[in-house]
Amino acid sequence: MSELNKDVVDLVWGRPSSGVSVSIFRRWAQGFVFSESELTALEQFEGGPCAVIAPVQHVLCLCMLEEEQKMALCSTLSEILESVCSSTSTGFCLVTWAKGQSPHTSTQTITQAQSQTQEMPEPASSQPPQEQQPSESYCLFPSCSKRTVMSVADLREEVLSLYHTWRGCCGVLLFLYSVILTKGIENIRNEIQDTMEPLIDPVHGHGSQSLVNLLITGHAVSNVWDGDRECSGMKLQGIHKQACVGFLTLMESLRYCKVGAFLKSPKFPIWILGSETHLSVFFTKEMSLVGPESPSEQARRVFQSFDPEDNGFIPESLLEDVMKALDLVSEPEYVTLVKSKLDPENLGIILLGPFLLEFFPDQDSGIPDSFPVYHYNGLKQSNHKERVEYVEGTALVLGFEDPMVRTDDTPVKRCLQTKWPYIELLWTTDRSPSLN
Repeated sequence: MSELNKDVVDLVWGRPSSGVSVSIFRRWAQGFVFSESELTALEQFEGGPCAVIAPVQHVLCLCMLEEEQKMALCSTLSEILESVCSSTSTGFCLVTWAKGQSPHTSTQTITQAQSQTQEMPEPASSQPPQEQQPSESYCLFPSCSKRTVMSVADLREEVLSLYHTWRGCCGVLLFLYSVILTKGIENIRNEIQDTMEPLIDPVHGHGSQSLVNLLITGHAVSNVWDGDRECSGMKLQGIHKQACVGFLTLMESLRYCKVGAFLKSPKFPIWILGSETHLSVFFTKEMSLVGPESPSEQARRVFQSFDPEDNGFIPESLLEDVMKALDLVSEPEYVTLVKSKLDPENLGIILLGPFLLEFFPDQDSGIPDSFPVYHYNGLKQSNHKERVEYVEGTALVLGFEDPMVRTDDTPVKRCLQTKWPYIELLWTTDRSPSLN
């Protein structure tokens, strides 16, 4: 592994002039540990590793039985490794402790490791259990060995045999390194928009969007829109197909970005929710939420494609183009009639709501009026009574008319409104779950 250590460390941690702080490395040096309060919920001890833990958690959310805990975790890790594998001919790489080595027997001392890291005060947050702390080694790439398996069956068997490794100290990092070597360092570098950007921010310890995308789509692209875009002659890569698990971000509600349909409408009704600093998971068992696109949903998507700044309206000069794109009657006389109806005050704009109401009244999207939902946040301090548990609630997805029920304006709700503009949430707890 020695010849790969530097390349992997550079990709994951970058090359900060002052080194990576011990406190940031310590945050990532945890395993996949289940909450004592929720059998299938992974616990995150400190800020940072949610970029790996949240994508792994998405499958576990649907496994409610205790006996499934071990198999569900290992199956999830295997599926992620399968999704990132560029070619089965190169096999799957699993990084584990070298023979005779462990977090507590590593020959690397703190003094030696500090040549790679910079000692900083520990953050004032909850500490992991004693067995989760790296004892003698703070090196960014501990004494490890690489195992290569060539078939999916062997991969699943090997991942299962390493169950206690994944759960122990540095289990999250060992899995991350496994993902990187399975995908291929050069393949990842070719997909990342800025090759100088590490997968883990060396200052704040947060995982990058490239890391999140790698784990949920198999590709380390840096953007969340659909397809590729050209900008000043440069090709910017986006998401190329429907993901199994979705992604929504509070940053979109603040208009910093626009998430595409491939991430907003995944194959399964599970969405990773991003705040400014953290990742959590929102999920339901209501499969109709990810059913085929209804005519009104298609109309909304097409209308918004002519409204790139997401203003909720378009210039009336674009109405004919929108109607043509939706195969609606678009004869000039009819378009003029529609303009006068949708813009009676001659403001020169067409609002999305009235447009949908005109052409798709009483359109049944196939989504029930209400359905149970759940929210997961792996940080103890972000949960009620500091117990990592799924927060249960009821979602109401109403039409574009003024909703009769209005709930609090919370970050979770604002994040979900980027997918369902008129969603309302009623939680069973006294307070709304936290995105941070």
